[in-house]
Amino acid sequence: MWGLFPLYWPHLKPAGAVEILAHRMVWSLVFMLLVLAVLRRWSWIRVLLRDPARLAKIVVAGIVITANWGLYIWGVNSHQVVETSLGYFINPLAFIAIGVLVLGERLRNAQWVAVGLGVAAVAVLTVAYGRLPWLALVLATSFTIYGYVKKTVGLAPTESLTAETAVMFLPTAGYLAYLSWTGEGTLGTVSVEHTLLLLGTGIVTAIPLLCFGAATVRVPLSTIGMLQYLGPILQFSVGVWINHEAMPGSRWAGFALIWGALVVLTFDAVRQSHRTRRTVARSAAVAGAAAVAGAALADTVAVNPVAVNPVAVAPLAAETVAEAPVRPEPEPEPTV
Repeated sequence: MWGLFPLYWPHLKPAGAVEILAHRMVWSLVFMLLVLAVLRRWSWIRVLLRDPARLAKIVVAGIVITANWGLYIWGVNSHQVVETSLGYFINPLAFIAIGVLVLGERLRNAQWVAVGLGVAAVAVLTVAYGRLPWLALVLATSFTIYGYVKKTVGLAPTESLTAETAVMFLPTAGYLAYLSWTGEGTLGTVSVEHTLLLLGTGIVTAIPLLCFGAATVRVPLSTIGMLQYLGPILQFSVGVWINHEAMPGSRWAGFALIWGALVVLTFDAVRQSHRTRRTVARSAAVAGAAAVAGAALADTVAVNPVAVNPVAVAPLAAETVAEAPVRPEPEPEPTV
């Protein structure tokens, strides 16, 4: 669904990117409130309002994702779908940059190779486009910041999206009211189909996120990580084979470098996951052997505690000595 978004936004014209974004924020909040009403999950709101630090992070996440969505819609409707897909291909490399620059993480050799390929890809695409691919870089950076902040907030996807859209409700609803007052808004003025599509922006925003939240508790994270590539692959396919955007050889070369970096990252992640599993399995085996040995020792102690418990031996030995009769030592025989 995320990968097919480029097929949806062009149908919302003549609405501009900012108006579409405002509708997306407002109707996403409405839809999420309906979902929460069905689920009866409201207790998190009081907890969040009592925590200014988490509330500030929600505000930051709301602002960043608003900018990301707005740029993405503008990029799609201005026939730059291929470059928007590049942003989400670059996203894993941007997460690595956050890990190094913010969290102080150290990279493995394979990750350094992937970063090098990514930098080379940006350089090649800069030459290919005749400019820095700023749209892709801003999309990747903003979504990475959003993901990092969202991770530190500690809210489930449903609650998080509701809070983020609620933070942006007043400015976006105010903008839509301004458009309606000036007669520049398109809601209800183009066609019934157009109006329904504008209202549907909330549904198409929330449904994939709810599916993703449900999948994270059912599918291994390594599988989810690889499935995340489907989104930009589908976006790229729409841009090249449906919208027929220009793809000269130099751009193919740049994308090939990015795809090479993703292959290296995926291989390294799978290898690291196997190593972690082996370590965990080895630790579990050692712990299991220790548990079996401990159980056997416990059984032995229950039957004959003196045989295996030196602490028990000492008092028993002392008691035995105390109860034994004292015998005088024999006098030495006279020597001849």
